[in-house]
Amino acid sequence: MTAAAPKRETTPREKLLNRIQRDIPIVQRPYRILAEEVGLSEAEALDILREVKREGVLRQVSAIFDTRTLGYKSSLVAAEYEEDQLDAGAEIVNGHPGVSHNYKRNHSFNLWYTIAVPPESDLEAHVQKLHEMSGAKVTRLMPTLHLFKIGVEFDMTGKEDWNAKAKPQYTAEQRNVGYEVTALDKAFVLEFQKDLPVTEEPYAEACAALGLTIDELAAHAQKMKAAGALRRVSAVFRHQKAGFTFNAMGVWAVPQDQVAEIGRQMAEFKAVSHCYLRPTYPEWPYTIFTMVHGRSKEEAFGKIQAIEQEVVPGMDHAILYSTKEYKKVRLEFYQPEFYEWEQRYLGA
Repeated sequence: MTAAAPKRETTPREKLLNRIQRDIPIVQRPYRILAEEVGLSEAEALDILREVKREGVLRQVSAIFDTRTLGYKSSLVAAEYEEDQLDAGAEIVNGHPGVSHNYKRNHSFNLWYTIAVPPESDLEAHVQKLHEMSGAKVTRLMPTLHLFKIGVEFDMTGKEDWNAKAKPQYTAEQRNVGYEVTALDKAFVLEFQKDLPVTEEPYAEACAALGLTIDELAAHAQKMKAAGALRRVSAVFRHQKAGFTFNAMGVWAVPQDQVAEIGRQMAEFKAVSHCYLRPTYPEWPYTIFTMVHGRSKEEAFGKIQAIEQEVVPGMDHAILYSTKEYKKVRLEFYQPEFYEWEQRYLGA
């Protein structure tokens, strides 16, 4: 099924909420520019954004950085727990400062979390320690072998077809593994991972903290973008508050000689926010992961079905969905809490 809601005219508010998820330009008054694009005044646009922030729909406005280009090591992790020990195990995993997302899913691998560690740290040692501390029966590292797409954009209009296409925002080709992170880069990250204010001049505080003019700030941001370290500055919505209460992780047993082409095709679906190639294990045959979100289980599953029908009819796949959210935060780089955890539990 590739159904969509009945067609109606998109409002300027909906256009604005879609637009700010793509990027917010680094200029003195960015919301004036975005407002003009969607037919609003700057004041009207700011009023809308402040309202959706008060409602909890808009979580924050900040930069999105690429962990790999900054030298961080990261992975998705799948773990299996006895059902009566899952909540306690998840709480221990949540205590790791490098864990940003942690969910219960409908599979024998019933806990799925993401973890990132700085360049000098041992990712496998951290995951092994969490395995031991949390009482997991089995833990599998599922790092990204190839990034076909990452870029969460929710259709706030409800009008897009489930099989609508768009060029992926960010892919592996934009990464620059081995990039030498400078002191100014680190200072930029520390400022831009904060929640930027919804004001006429949202970058004023960052300019003051870094001792840069707005033009110099924009130039450095462009340098980090060119290196792949900075993906964009944009709004981040809370899925549930924005109406996207259901997520589905479609995992596909794509043969290795087909993963490049099929991964590229799957990444073109606008509904897909993440598309990765990951390793297989004896009990896990799936190579390509595609994440979608929906306002209902029917919508999320329909988006996965649209991918199957168009790209891989009849291919072995599974749909894993969240049944409980244990943790969901933005990863923060260069934080002392991480090193305190590492020292305490690994003696590093």
